[in-house]
Amino acid sequence: MKFSAFILILISQLSFAQNVKLKTGDLIFQSMNCGPLCDAINQVTEGYKGKDFSHLGLVYIQNDSIYIIEAAGNAVQLTPLEKFKSYTKETMFVGRLKRKFRKYIPEAITFSLNQMGVPYDEAYLYNNGSYYCSELIYDAFLDAYKKPFFELQAMTFKAPNSDTYFEVWQEYYDKLEIEIPEGKLGCNPGGISTSNKLKIIGTLD
Repeated sequence: MKFSAFILILISQLSFAQNVKLKTGDLIFQSMNCGPLCDAINQVTEGYKGKDFSHLGLVYIQNDSIYIIEAAGNAVQLTPLEKFKSYTKETMFVGRLKRKFRKYIPEAITFSLNQMGVPYDEAYLYNNGSYYCSELIYDAFLDAYKKPFFELQAMTFKAPNSDTYFEVWQEYYDKLEIEIPEGKLGCNPGGISTSNKLKIIGTLD
C-alpha cells in the first residue's frame, strides 16, 4: 500500500469519532431491544454499513440538557438522553445533516415539538394521524424542506426470499384487526441512516 493511501485511511478512521459531541438536529440510530418484532424489522431493512437499526430519535438540546424527540411507547415524547440510551445495550450511531441542509433543522425541531402527545402509530401506516419513529422524522424534514427530504419505500413484512409473512407480524396485525400493509409506502431507521443528505459521524455507547 502506498504511504499516501495509508495516510488517507488513517485520517478517515480518526475522523470517525467514537463519542461525538451531540448537536441539536443530530439523529441517533439504535437497535432497540423489542424482541421478535425488532428481529423481523432487522431482517428486511439495512442501515449504514449493514447495521441493524430499529429505532431513531432527533436530538434537541435545551439549557445544556440533551433530549431526544421520539415517537415511542404511547406517543411522541421528549426523552432525556440517558433514558434513550437505556433502550439498548448496543452501540448507537449518530448522523448529522450535511452542511447545506442544516438550515432546515430549526423548522424540523419546531414541527417535532408540536407533535408532542400525538399517538404512536401501531399500524405503521403513513399519514394516518399518528407516528412511528422514522415517520415522525420523515414528516419533520418534509415540513421544513417543503418537499420530500428522506425517501419513502415499499414496506415488506415477509421473510427474505419468501412469500410468507413473519409469524410475529401476522399475529401482530391479527390483534389489531387490520390487513398487513404489505407494499404500502413507509420509512425505517435503516433507510434514513443511509440517506445521502447526512453523514454518520460517530457512535454513542
